[in-house]
This record gives sequence, structure tokens and C-alpha cells, in this order.
Amino acid sequence: MHSSKVVAGALLALVLLAGCGQAGSEQQRTLTVLAAASLTESFDELGDRFTAEHPDVRVQFDYQGSSTLAEQIEQGRPADVFASADEKNMTKVRDLVGAPQTFATNQLTIVVPPGNPGGITSPADLAGDHAVVVCAPEVPCGSATRKVTQAAGVQIKPVSEENDVKSVLQKVVAGEADAGLVYVTDATAAGEKVQVIDFPEARQAVNAYPIATVSGAPEPELAAQFVEFARGPVGREILTRHGFGTP
Repeated sequence: MHSSKVVAGALLALVLLAGCGQAGSEQQRTLTVLAAASLTESFDELGDRFTAEHPDVRVQFDYQGSSTLAEQIEQGRPADVFASADEKNMTKVRDLVGAPQTFATNQLTIVVPPGNPGGITSPADLAGDHAVVVCAPEVPCGSATRKVTQAAGVQIKPVSEENDVKSVLQKVVAGEADAGLVYVTDATAAGEKVQVIDFPEARQAVNAYPIATVSGAPEPELAAQFVEFARGPVGREILTRHGFGTP
């Protein structure tokens, strides 16, 4: 009889523990943030800071070109927050998101491999026989590239047009290109893997980054909190440190 009671007690304890485990997993919430590729490093840090204040929340980021993310939202992809690298792609989904708010700004710079084997010194050099990589026209960094090269009076014949700015940076870092046009923030993140060549015409195409909650968000309250967090003191401090301007 005694042994039967011990076994029964042990079984009850296991059931209770299992129940506690299920309750804990049910309390875990996931916040899905679709963000421009240029936000990778800053938003990864922002996500860590956000979850530190919301221990029951896991922030799941998807970093791609803004045009790709906007298209996915148009196709009905479930998400909570959309952070675009330009206003144009946010406008595409204006009927599918809340009121967008600008939270950061960014501009282009030229990056070259260490040692600058192509001898690039200005935008004018990009029009020569150098292997230059840029973003595709439909993505924000591609649109900005077109504006700054027009301002500089330069016509580039790129060897490739990439779907996001990180892909441009990777080709330069890998030595597959003599130069690339990327955001200042991406050049900052690359550190000593590239050399940076600033040019005044970059100020002709400063991108404003809007952020908004997605209509029908699975976690609407968390989405609103994340947007305010990105625009608040913590967000501004992180973004500024990563090279962004803040409104």
C-alpha cells in the first residue's frame, strides 16, 4: 500500500510539472518584425534590449530589401511591425499598416576593399572600368544610388545590382568588386573589412526610415510598444551609435 501511494504521488508530481511546462510555453509570445536589411545590427541590439524589458517575448526579425518585404505584406504575410528604409515602400502598403512614423535617417557612402586596389577616390572613378556593385533600382539603396550619381554627374555601369544593401557590402568585403555604394551604417558595421570614401553628393539622397504596425498584427499591443521603443531614448541611442541619424 505504501509503495502504491509513493508511485501515485510521483505520477501526480509529473503531471503537475508537465502542466507547468505547458503553461510557461503558452505565456511565451513572438513579435514578428519585418525590417530593411540595413537595420540588421541596430535592430538585433534593439531586440535584445526590448526582450530584457519583456522576458516573455521573443522578437523574430526578418531582414530583407524593403521592396521585398512590402510585397510580402501585400500578399498577406502575417507580421507585427514593418520598418522600411524609405517612404516609397511604406507608401505601397499604406492601407495595410498603421500610421508610419519616421525613426531614423541614412545616406550612402562608397566602400572599397582594404588597400583600395581600384584606386577609387571619388564618384567620378566609379564611371571607369572598375567593377562596381550597387543595389537594384527598386530597393531604397538603389533609388538613392541613382539620385547621388545624378547629383555627381556620373553614369555607372555596375557589374551587378543586388536585392539589398548587405549583398552589395558582402561582394566588396569578399573582394569581388572594386567598390560598392552602401549606407553609412553598413560601412560602420563592416569596420576594418572595408575602406570608406565619403562624398558630398550623398547628402542629396538622405533616406527617411518609417516604422509602422501591420494591420491585423498577431500581437498588436506588443507591436505598438516596439514601435515606441524604437522611437524612444533607447532606440535613438542604439541607432545613433550604429551611424543612423534620428529625427
